[in-house]
Amino acid sequence: MTAIVDPDKCTGCGSCVDVCPTEAIHLNDDGKAVVDPDKCGDCGACVDECPSEAISLPE
Repeated sequence: MTAIVDPDKCTGCGSCVDVCPTEAIHLNDDGKAVVDPDKCGDCGACVDECPSEAISLPE
């Protein structure tokens, strides 16, 4: 599983980038969070941190 970002909900605050222990998340040119599936450890830290509930882990 890899965290999934809903770009319509993402505000680009960057809190997910700061909390990701594997540095799998960055903000793209549009200011939206993007997850690198090769680095994502599926820990869910970004899901818990996101204030706009834009990130989820598929079940």
